[in-house]
Amino acid sequence: MQTSNSTGPQATSQPSDLGQKVASAIDSAAASLRERTETMPGGEKVAGAANTAADAMESVADYVRDQDLKSMLSDARQVIRKHPGATLVTAAAIGFLLARSFSRN
Repeated sequence: MQTSNSTGPQATSQPSDLGQKVASAIDSAAASLRERTETMPGGEKVAGAANTAADAMESVADYVRDQDLKSMLSDARQVIRKHPGATLVTAAAIGFLLARSFSRN
């Protein structure tokens, strides 16, 4: 019976560590995006959109840092149920951006 208590802290600290790593990676990507806004073609509109995206990324990083996996999954389910069309469009856009970034490397 004591085995469940000995693995409990390890099981809860590992997702927390993963959340911190993910949040740090998102913060790093946001910082990188902000650094590139000055050199992006398209002028002020594109720079403004990039800064807005970086702000959103930082908000996501804060959310990941503050929430546990269970609550994030619950939140994701609620958003998907309320906005299935927007969820599909967002997933497609993320997939496109990821594919494009990997194809340029």
